This record gives sequence, C-alpha cells and structure tokens, in this order.
Amino acid sequence: MLSQLGHVMMGVVDSLMVGHVGAVPLAGSSLANVAFNVILLFGIGVSYAITPLVAAAQGENDANKIGSVLKHGLAINLTNSFILVGLVMAAKNILYHIDQPADVVAEAIPYLSIITFSIIPTLIFQTFRQFTEGLSHTRIAMVAVIGSNVIHIPLNYIFIYGRLGLPVMGLVGAGWATLISRIIMASGIALYVYYSSDFKKFRSGFSIGAYSRKLFSKMLHIGLPAGVQFIFEVAAFDFSAVMMGWLGAKTLAAHQIAINLATISYMTTSGLAAAATIRVSNELGKKDFATLRTVAFVLLSLAITIMFLWGLLFIFGKDFLPTLYVSDPEVIAIAAPLLIIAGFFQLSDGIQVVCLGALRGLQDVKVPSFFIFISYWIIGLPLGYWLAFKINWGAIGIWTGLLIGLTLTATAMVLRFNRMTNKMKQPSK
Repeated sequence: MLSQLGHVMMGVVDSLMVGHVGAVPLAGSSLANVAFNVILLFGIGVSYAITPLVAAAQGENDANKIGSVLKHGLAINLTNSFILVGLVMAAKNILYHIDQPADVVAEAIPYLSIITFSIIPTLIFQTFRQFTEGLSHTRIAMVAVIGSNVIHIPLNYIFIYGRLGLPVMGLVGAGWATLISRIIMASGIALYVYYSSDFKKFRSGFSIGAYSRKLFSKMLHIGLPAGVQFIFEVAAFDFSAVMMGWLGAKTLAAHQIAINLATISYMTTSGLAAAATIRVSNELGKKDFATLRTVAFVLLSLAITIMFLWGLLFIFGKDFLPTLYVSDPEVIAIAAPLLIIAGFFQLSDGIQVVCLGALRGLQDVKVPSFFIFISYWIIGLPLGYWLAFKINWGAIGIWTGLLIGLTLTATAMVLRFNRMTNKMKQPSK
C-alpha cells in the first residue's frame, strides 16, 4: 500500500506545489496528464502479467520459470516503453485541437514533453517491482518509491520556484523533477535485485537471448488486456477532464484537485489489489481454492473499511482540503461538491480495484475489460455528459456519471469473482 501510494505522490506533490504558482499551471498539469496517464498506465497494466506468473511459479517451486518470466518481462516492458514514448510525442499536439483554454495548453505541452520520457524508467521499475512482489518481497518497491519521493520533493522546490541560482521554471520544473526521480528509482531497484543474495538464483532474468515465443505470447495475453483495462478506466477519467476543460480553466483546476485526492485513496486500496493478485496467484499454483477465496474476501473487507474512512474525510474535509492546493475561492467552491461525490464513490472504487486484482491473479483479464468498457464508456460518461451539458449540472453532472460507472464496475467484478471461484470449489466429476 505504501509503495502504491508513493508511486502517485510525485503527481500529488507536483499539483500541490504547482497550484501555489496559479490555477492555470495546475489546470495545465491536469490537461497534460490526460495524454500521459492513459499511456503510462497502459504500460503499467502490461507489466502486471509478471506478478501472477511469478507467484504461480513460486507456488510450484519452479525457480527456472521465475527467472524466465523476469527476462521476458524486461524485454516486453523495455520495448513497450519506447513505443509509448514515441506515441505520446507524435500525438501531443492534439491538445491544441480539443477545445481547451489556450493558456492551459501552452503550460501543458512543455511539461508533457518532459514527463513522457519518464515512461522508460517507470516501466523498468515496474518490471522489477512486479517480479519482487510476485515473490512476496513487497518492501523493496516500497523503499525505492519512498526514496524517490524524498529526492523528488526538494528537486520540485528547486526547479519550480527557482532556488540555488536556477531560474523559476514553474510546471516545467515539476516535469524535470519527476523525470530525474523516476530514473533514480528504476536504477535503485534494478541494482538491488541484481546484487541481492535473495535473488541470485534468478540472475538468468538479466540475460539476453534464448527467448520463448510461447512465454511472450502467454505474458501478452495477460498483460495486453490488463493494459486495456487501464485504458478504459483511466481514459474515462481523462475524458472527464477534457469535458471539465470545456467548462473553463478554474473548473478544470478544481477537477484536478478532486481527482488528485481521489487518486491518493485509490492507490492505498490498489496496494491491497496487488496483494490480492500475489496471494490468489500463489494459492492457484497450490490449487488451494478455499484459501484463495478467503484471501480475496479478507482483502475486500479491508478495502471497504479503508475506503469508508477516506469517504468520511472527503465529505467532512470538502472545504479544507482544496485550500492545500490553491487559495482561489472560486476553484475551492467548485472542488468542494466534487469531493462529496468522491466520498460517496470510495466504497465502489475500493471494491472494484481489489476484485480486479483478484481476477488478475486468476489470469482472468479479458471479461473484466469488457465490463469496464460498458460501465464507463457506454453508461457512465454519456450520462455524465448529459447531466453536465443538457440539464446544466456542470462539473457535478460529470462526476455523477463517474460515480455510476464505478458502482456498476464494482458490482460486475464482485459477481464475476464469486462465480469463477465457486466453480473452483466444486469437486471434479
């Protein structure tokens, strides 16, 4: 949970520190992340194929298979990172053509151009993170992420506000701080895995050549649908940011505050989802289906409890929390009701992310991707658009659509997991 939370804290710190420069740079960071997050998270989703395969191989006590998964995962993620960087750089000027405020776009493009290159170290980091977490060594990624955040905060301060003789860079400075911090994070975890005695027997994972087309195919059959899951979900939130931009720069800034806070709560339960993937995969390898279900539902109960508390914080802190980002009273007034809606969808968000993690542990990714697409793109977003622009609910209408999309997704995922694991409990005839 701490490593997942630390992973998004760079973006949170960027928003907190850039918000004090002004509402337009804050809106610019939100718009840049529309293009960036969906691509980055697709890459992260593809990397998720490593964890269930490593955990299942550990359940089978097969060290050779574990090393092979690491080697193939590293090749996939490196190749994918270069493709994704090229894709963002080729398409970044689309931001000029989606009817956003000109001053916001002018802030977003240079920032996006810098953080795009952080995809490469992030996916290298993800390779080793998913590998070590698949072996239940979760503290390694946590230390790497926390360490990178410790470096990131002073770099942000220096670059954004122009300290130590450097010029004031504003949002661009936040981009440089993020890129440098992620390079250090990736280098640290790679060196640790290579030299640590705990992973010496998996050193073959660093070798090049003798690849298996069959293993590449298996990993991509898990990873690509998992990446598509992120596209459907994250792109839904990104498109909601585009719709917010149609309502003005201050509305977009308010959206960025609310989504930033909701991301913090999401990532805490995303840590539980990672645990669900690891433990469900491990029990699947052992064929202990009763424990598999117990593990998943215990983690689901934890997620519900944690997200209930986050919901209370958002609802009762709706007027205070936005002041941590900006002092503009209009932006704060727009953000406050969005945080009430965020408070209500915390339970759905926690349930759906943990169930997705458990289903990923079962190597079930295609049907959940379809459920996500229907919930957000066929129901939630069109409803949000209608509420916002046809009956003039504005920002509240867009976020109501997100609330409904999340609730439908959560319901579908619980039913899917329960149905699949109930079948596993039945004795074979």
